[in-house]
Amino acid sequence: MCGRFALFSDLPRVARRLGLPEPEAQWQPRYNVSPGTWITGVRRSDPDVDAHFDSPWWGYRPHWAGQSGPEPINARAERLDSSRYFRGAFHRHRCLIPADGWYEWLPGEDGKQPYFFAREDREPLFLGAIWEPYADDTACCAIITEPARGIAREIHDRMPLVLDDQSLEAWLNPDLGERDAIRAAVHHLEAAALTAWPVSTRVNRSDQEGAGLMEPLAP
Repeated sequence: MCGRFALFSDLPRVARRLGLPEPEAQWQPRYNVSPGTWITGVRRSDPDVDAHFDSPWWGYRPHWAGQSGPEPINARAERLDSSRYFRGAFHRHRCLIPADGWYEWLPGEDGKQPYFFAREDREPLFLGAIWEPYADDTACCAIITEPARGIAREIHDRMPLVLDDQSLEAWLNPDLGERDAIRAAVHHLEAAALTAWPVSTRVNRSDQEGAGLMEPLAP
């Protein structure tokens, strides 16, 4: 799954990777991004509108589900086209969540040990997600997960869908709506491009912040 991540790269760096103009609004570095908060995303709010930075709510609920509907933070890739809850967004409302890495927990004798996952070259990651309209012209989102690959499989059986650089434009294209066409145009980042290391259990608390959360534990 993907329940926490970090985004601390500056705006110009992320914007350049996406070929987008730098937005006027700045963001503060976040090293412990938690569900149920407004996060940084990139989406096309309308087919006639270019991709742009946005701040969706991390917790997905289609408007037709009502206030009592579930609000998942993740959507399994295997169910995107078969689940009524996710199908419409998969075909029309795909977005990207930029991140410098994400956290996952490995169970052990002394409890769960958190690990931080990042690219080997420390470039920002782009997580595949889906969105739906939310209140007051905002959006809500869920990060897509897939079966874990490579080093991630040693820690957990799921991982976020991390897209390769050549897939980003296609993923955001609302005109690309058929499942087979999406799968042909969009590919995940190779597992060999990822690395991970153990970090402090302070990240277990959502009120903890700072670069120290992702620092490797001393041997």
